[in-house]
Amino acid sequence: MSDTDDDYCLIDAARPPRADGPPYAACVLCRKPTEYPESYKGVTLCPVCEWREAERTSCSG
Repeated sequence: MSDTDDDYCLIDAARPPRADGPPYAACVLCRKPTEYPESYKGVTLCPVCEWREAERTSCSG
């Protein structure tokens, strides 16, 4: 699967760009490092909190 295969997902479109290296932005929930650059302005979540947020907001039907 290439990077363009998941372009249809609107959630991915709202995600900040991935960082090439440190410094990383801190997760707004747990303060652990994220995969996003520190310079990104907006809500950033670490992979664990991002997964939990996706579970919480997903459709159950």
